[in-house]
Amino acid sequence: MVKEEILMEEEEEEGKGNLEKEEEEEEEQMQKKNRKCKNVIEEIAEKLKTAVEEVEKIEAAKEIRKLVRKSSFSCKTRSRFAAAGVIPPLVDMLQPCSYSLLAREAALLALLNLASRNERNKIRIVASGAIPPLVELLKFQNGNLKELAAAAILTLSAAAANKPTIAASGVGPLLVQILSSGTVQGRVDSVTALHNLSTSKEDPKLVLDARAVYPLMNLLKDCKKYSKFAEKTTALLEILSNSEEGRDAITNADGGILTLVETVEDGSLVSTEHAVGALLSLCQSSRDKYRELILKEGAIPGLLRLTAEGTPLAQERARTLLDLLRDSPPENRFSSSTLERIVYDFAAQVDGTDKAADTAKRLLQDMVHRSMELSMSRLQLRASSCTPSKVQSS
Repeated sequence: MVKEEILMEEEEEEGKGNLEKEEEEEEEQMQKKNRKCKNVIEEIAEKLKTAVEEVEKIEAAKEIRKLVRKSSFSCKTRSRFAAAGVIPPLVDMLQPCSYSLLAREAALLALLNLASRNERNKIRIVASGAIPPLVELLKFQNGNLKELAAAAILTLSAAAANKPTIAASGVGPLLVQILSSGTVQGRVDSVTALHNLSTSKEDPKLVLDARAVYPLMNLLKDCKKYSKFAEKTTALLEILSNSEEGRDAITNADGGILTLVETVEDGSLVSTEHAVGALLSLCQSSRDKYRELILKEGAIPGLLRLTAEGTPLAQERARTLLDLLRDSPPENRFSSSTLERIVYDFAAQVDGTDKAADTAKRLLQDMVHRSMELSMSRLQLRASSCTPSKVQSS
């Protein structure tokens, strides 16, 4: 028995020894790979910085992009390239007067890969002066370069420190142009970049042009109202609803108010909050002007549901908007909070205070459902009454 235990212990010790040896070999291989990668990075960086001919610089830029993309340690590779000093010469290659379109494209792709998932590199690229040449590329007629520049602005604007510099560059109207005429990817990138810039807490802040309303509304119509893209789009529309020009554009856009109402009904917690915020902004600016326009699109059911199921801010906005939409004068208006209190008190009497909150929520949801049915019936009746009668041919 003792002999067997001794043998087992020896086998365990041997197994541990083999495992430790394998780990040491793996560590050694990793260190060799890292040294090799570091040497390659330094060679490419030197080539980029010392090259005289444009073709050599293009080749170095392509090698940077390729190595970052294929590296299993891409995060370290990005940092090592930055430490080797490749960012300033790559930014220099974006200059329109000094380099060809091919060189600018190669540099832009390399910078995009260096900036991806690396906050420090994003800040370094902007600090090296990348924004002015990127703005020039956004004015360019070459669609591919223009949308690459939009993708770069999107990536760089994700860093909070870069937002004021980018916002001050005059990039806003150029991104709005891509909203109207770019490819699907270009429009998505532009919306995200504009949203990034709109969230800056420092001055100068992005000033959104009311002309953005029309393409944003078209994009919101076509996307799923609960998507992340819808959340960004409605956030921008809410900002635009704070100006008279923006409110006029929302009203004049084909199906503008209806699209916001549909987002209140079908959107995520975030997009419903922004959509009801935009509708409230319209109604608060001029109740007489916007009340009927909002009611005509069947907003009540979605707003009632939002008072029970939205975020705290969305609930508050929905209650305020419902009060504004009611026909009675302000002094006689029956507030949404009063309605909720009555329902809660009734539920407490029926089921007790422990279950009152759940019972009240079910009662409110039932009221919403009945209100939606009534609203649908009215819409159908209105549609049928508007249908022209058929004229029999003689």
